[in-house]
Amino acid sequence: MECVKLEKTDLMTNIAAPETIDAFFERLTGEVDRLPKRLKQCADYVAANPDKVAVSTIAELAEAADVQPSAFMRFCQEMGFSGFSQMQKLFRSDYSQKWPDYTTRLAKLREHGTDSPSALLAEFVDVGRASLENLITTVDPDALQSAVKALAHADTIHLVGFRRAFPVTSYLSYAFEKMSVPAILHSGIACMSMAQLIQKQDAVIAVTFAPYTQETLTIAGLAKDRGADLVAITDVVTSPLARIGGTQLLVSELDVGAFRALSASLSLAITLAVSVGAARERI
Repeated sequence: MECVKLEKTDLMTNIAAPETIDAFFERLTGEVDRLPKRLKQCADYVAANPDKVAVSTIAELAEAADVQPSAFMRFCQEMGFSGFSQMQKLFRSDYSQKWPDYTTRLAKLREHGTDSPSALLAEFVDVGRASLENLITTVDPDALQSAVKALAHADTIHLVGFRRAFPVTSYLSYAFEKMSVPAILHSGIACMSMAQLIQKQDAVIAVTFAPYTQETLTIAGLAKDRGADLVAITDVVTSPLARIGGTQLLVSELDVGAFRALSASLSLAITLAVSVGAARERI
């Protein structure tokens, strides 16, 4: 068992440890901007990989976050824990029953190689299934209800998502059009911006995942400044989109190699579209 010695620093505080995962991430969101670079790396890694905290050693987590174990220990104490063991206990109690053990299944698939399209298909199906199962735990039901209410009452819904997120917003545009829900798809074609069309009585669905698209962040910030409702679909609570504010819907997509599918993101989009369409008919 690895022990990490830690000297006291000015960063440490005497705040009480969070008692739930929700409280942990709420505190993380509020603290991340003031953390030094190395501790912010710890915060970003934990936000993106909460399941790893429950099953990894501090040395493994530190290596994955590209920091020293002592830095990871400082991060735990910054979050109010006496040390890593106390923080890990919280994650084990909350996530052990929620997060699927997809690592073992993928390892078995990779033993057979990915030379054949069938093996590759099996991997994408497997990570897609895991992403969908994770979606139940990452999307807060109250936040989802709040998002639907805001979108249903909006005069116009602006759909903002570029690069990998564009399939999500383009699907929403199609679905809203079929249900006669006023919506504008911000496509970015020919570098033409439609941000000037966003009004206070409108709502914006902004979608971006790491590496985050600056154009999406800019439009989301403009929408907040104008008083429009913002629904932010992103991957972690420390993402720049989540920190802009609005209603956050978090989606964690797993990947096969460097390729990441959109199974969970599109399922969330379908849920939003159908729920908003139904809600508008009741208004």
